[in-house]
Amino acid sequence: MTENPPIAARIETKRTHHGDTVIDPYAWLKDPKDPETLAYLKAENAYTDSRTSHLAGLRETLFGEIKNRVQETDLSVPTRVGDWWYYSRSEEGKQYAISCRLPAGEETAPPHIEPGQALEGEEILLDGNALAEGHDFFSMGVFDVSPDGNLLAYGVDFAGDERFTLRFKDLRTGEHVSKTIEGVFYGGAWSADSRVFFYVTVDEAWRPDRVWRHTLGSEGDDVLVYHEEDERFWVGISLSRSEKYLMLDLGSKLTAETRILAADNPEGEFTAFGHGRRQGIEVHVEHQSALPGHDGPGRFFVLHNDGAENFELGWTPEDDTTDFHVILPHSPTSRLEGIEAFESFAVVSLRSEGLTQVGLLTGDETDLKLIEFDEPIYSVSSTSNPEYRTNMVRLGYTSLVAPASIYDYEVTTGQMHLRKETPVLGDFNRSDYRQYREWATAADGTKVPISIVAHKDVEPGSAAPCLLYGYGSYEMSIDPYFSTPRLSLLDRGVVFAIAHIRGGGEMGRAWYDNGKMLKKKNTFTDYVDCAHHLIETGWTSANKLVARGGSAGGMLMGAVANLAPSSFAGVLAEVPFVDSLNTILDPTMPLTVIEWEEWGNPLEDPDVYAYMKSYSPYENVAATEYPSILAVTSLNDTRVGFHEPAKWVAQLRHTATGGQVLLKTEMEAGHGGRSGRYDAWHEESFNLAWILDQVGLADK
Repeated sequence: MTENPPIAARIETKRTHHGDTVIDPYAWLKDPKDPETLAYLKAENAYTDSRTSHLAGLRETLFGEIKNRVQETDLSVPTRVGDWWYYSRSEEGKQYAISCRLPAGEETAPPHIEPGQALEGEEILLDGNALAEGHDFFSMGVFDVSPDGNLLAYGVDFAGDERFTLRFKDLRTGEHVSKTIEGVFYGGAWSADSRVFFYVTVDEAWRPDRVWRHTLGSEGDDVLVYHEEDERFWVGISLSRSEKYLMLDLGSKLTAETRILAADNPEGEFTAFGHGRRQGIEVHVEHQSALPGHDGPGRFFVLHNDGAENFELGWTPEDDTTDFHVILPHSPTSRLEGIEAFESFAVVSLRSEGLTQVGLLTGDETDLKLIEFDEPIYSVSSTSNPEYRTNMVRLGYTSLVAPASIYDYEVTTGQMHLRKETPVLGDFNRSDYRQYREWATAADGTKVPISIVAHKDVEPGSAAPCLLYGYGSYEMSIDPYFSTPRLSLLDRGVVFAIAHIRGGGEMGRAWYDNGKMLKKKNTFTDYVDCAHHLIETGWTSANKLVARGGSAGGMLMGAVANLAPSSFAGVLAEVPFVDSLNTILDPTMPLTVIEWEEWGNPLEDPDVYAYMKSYSPYENVAATEYPSILAVTSLNDTRVGFHEPAKWVAQLRHTATGGQVLLKTEMEAGHGGRSGRYDAWHEESFNLAWILDQVGLADK
């Protein structure tokens, strides 16, 4: 066993920006193919193993608890698309899902299928376990059945770098057809006649920038139909639910436009929707054919933020996409987030007061009918609704105490049908847990929401151990959600809380704008203020509070460790973006140029450089006492390089004092960690055991 941490210093590298000369002694850790780098990461793993070996028994206990609560042989609620019901199922002892379908008749309700039931007529589209055989990692990208139901386009990744191999399968024969295409990104779209497939590829900086047209059966070169040359923008391609239009979506952090092409003319040219690209204006489009009983062209629903911070919803005629008519005007208290068009109604996704909502627009009505739920804190979303001609809207629902559920809402009657609640085996009873919503006060007076869940035996004010989760970037909201592994913490008396901090989207677009660019520090101070609120109100104490966040939330972890190290007993940083200044200074790094509209461009703006340097976690490690820190990363992560936490840990070891600092690198994984469900449970058991150890509950 290795008892002493590895030494990272090798060669000092100078970098100069805006007259600022800096020594970066750990820059050499950036190369994943360098034998010394790999040896260093393996030595760090061995050191982490040695320092956590006392938790081996607890890890196995936690893994058993997670596994024993999960119905391992199970299946999703079937979703109708055309003449088929599609679903996935899992089998005990197998890591990956099996994608299946059944012929559909006249029924509108999904068939009831018992887990493990042998079904006459079932077709297996893909068995993830067979595809993953012989590989340490497996992930799916594109999964798209053609409109006629006969062909499947799917992408596979065996490394974790999110560059997929695209294949085509004839579902009538089970044979693969056409050529295999390497280096494909997420997303794709079929032409209306199921003859042509459009797909996306990335540039050297992992920016999705090109859309290609592949004609099935053709072995020649595919046709480049669009190349986005502006490095701030990404591209995506989809087929409208009505199957009438191919939609080319182009977006940056501040601007979004759509280009359209009739799906029955795949060799045609995409044309700009509406007024085309306008800097700072986001436009999102959904097509709806003429309503039943109406003559003439259809329409496009348009969601935009032109003079409407929280977005406005309107429509344009199909034959004149510049003729805009308002349906739902801007609201300062509700953020419109999405629109989905069906044959005779539309679904609107929005949020208000930090909670998600789903509403309906039927026919030509402009009044939004919200679908209501009983719990005061919950998350709801429209989910898996590919069928255009339907009277049902499928909803996903969860809360901090309610396992994820699937409902079908009947549009004409308002009836809600519970199709499935995710089983939680054992002695789980949701009445054993309580959820709360509290508000912390930030230094500038802003009220920041906190969602809290605890076992019923843990009373507010009991100074219990607590895990505080945070993210706060990209307008991504961390809405209240149920977690089966989390029960292992709650049942041991640990409180779980989510800090809904600025930089996320929980409270509308302004919430996001006030936590990005030159206001990014609000994200970090909001989180610290939430931690102090939990301490001051007696929910927990500083020596029992653990911080957790991943990716941009991992940067948050590094920042708050620098800002308020004495406020936490431990910090768990997963795939953390902690070397943020160096990364954003390097336009050759994946996604950097796209990110300039999120963080600012330190290459061009001295104020941005100075501001980022003042909060970048790696740059600001201090010679003071820190809590224990566990950084978890993956060697093949494209989104956040493994070198960022590796450098950060080395800097902490060299400069800081206090708690133990550990680095754990998954050598066969990507941004989301290990891919198989059992592997993921083992990984989470490692994290939970470490958390329990920090709050003195490793023996519970």
